[in-house]
Amino acid sequence: MKYRMIERCRDAFPVRMMCRCLRVSPSGYYGWRDRPASRRKQANMRLLSRIRDLHAESDGVFGSPRMCDELRYEGESCSRNRVARLMRRDGLRGIPQRRRWRVKPTGTRPDHVRNHLSRDFTADEANIKWVTDITYIRTAEGWLYLAVVVDLYSGRVVGWSMSARQDTQLVLQAVLMALWQRTDRTPVVLHSDRGCQFTSDEYQRFLKGHQLQSSMSRVGSCADNAAAEGFFGLLKRERVNRRQYQTRTEARADVFDYIERFHNPRRARRTEQRENDELSLIKPSVKKG
Repeated sequence: MKYRMIERCRDAFPVRMMCRCLRVSPSGYYGWRDRPASRRKQANMRLLSRIRDLHAESDGVFGSPRMCDELRYEGESCSRNRVARLMRRDGLRGIPQRRRWRVKPTGTRPDHVRNHLSRDFTADEANIKWVTDITYIRTAEGWLYLAVVVDLYSGRVVGWSMSARQDTQLVLQAVLMALWQRTDRTPVVLHSDRGCQFTSDEYQRFLKGHQLQSSMSRVGSCADNAAAEGFFGLLKRERVNRRQYQTRTEARADVFDYIERFHNPRRARRTEQRENDELSLIKPSVKKG
């Protein structure tokens, strides 16, 4: 601690005078200054350099939990406390999630509409389970509505649509985009809430004509569609709530940038790494057999 104080003040005061006042030897100070950094300190410096890069790439959004997850996906061995300590010392902070009151779920779903997910937001393959929902974005011109379709296997947004009107066509365009990206025609469970756009006859006929199995949440139960709500939470916290859009065109461009250049590439890399890890576990057992 004394040596660090001398190092900080060496341009303002003579080193020997500060050593005499603090009752340390000048040789001890110079030995401390010229001593090579320990392995732990070198590892922390390398880790902090990557943390700074990821923090800049996320536009200052990532806090220690998400930063730790990103580093682990890159193969780094680090704890959340270590990442938090390095970020705190370097003055790096993320954007915390706002806590909101949740309305107690009420009501039941009709008999002819089942909840096929039952809050199971995991999938073993791509294009097996999709979730969809609508959110709104404030601009100086008025609301811009965004509909997305998220694949639960990878977490990627496979379909999205934006419009100044919150109608059935907004949702159908997002689902169409997801269908265009699909390589096969196997049945897919498409889960949504009970908004009027999803309960409309036009939407239900469209799903039946494209081998999409409709699944719906209970009335007032946002947790039944938590995967879609979770994506909107990230979008609002990491991008939208930090902007003031003057036009809908400006908001469209920024949301497009977030989905296609930030969110989806990261989800694709995580999925690829997960598949490679699973493959590496399978190969040794195959060789032994």
